[in-house]
Amino acid sequence: VQLQESGGGLVQAGGSLRLSCAASGRTFSSYDMGWFRQAPGKERTFVAAITMSIGSTYYADSVKGRFTISRDNAKNTVYLQMNALKPEDTAVYYCAARRGGLYNLVSGYDYWGQGTLVTVSS
Repeated sequence: VQLQESGGGLVQAGGSLRLSCAASGRTFSSYDMGWFRQAPGKERTFVAAITMSIGSTYYADSVKGRFTISRDNAKNTVYLQMNALKPEDTAVYYCAARRGGLYNLVSGYDYWGQGTLVTVSS
């Protein structure tokens, strides 16, 4: 599975962005998907995840109520809608795919995209 993120950019605090993650490969629907982020000088951390079978979703406490993960299996795409953005949301956002690993751990994922930068100005 190859993953390509898009949709990052510069936005003012309180604004919104929608990230997309396009996946290649015929087995996309068999993978659960997640979004992680990495701020400068910090570790990569979990943001949100979605199961591909029944669409169960999971969120980090820091984004709960502001971010929404969704997927379109027909388009092999996963989205992350980000609302009410804060300066502390500034990071490179990565899309990842997993089969069976823990949804909130970097080590639980098998494939990663290159990342897309989100910058939130105050």
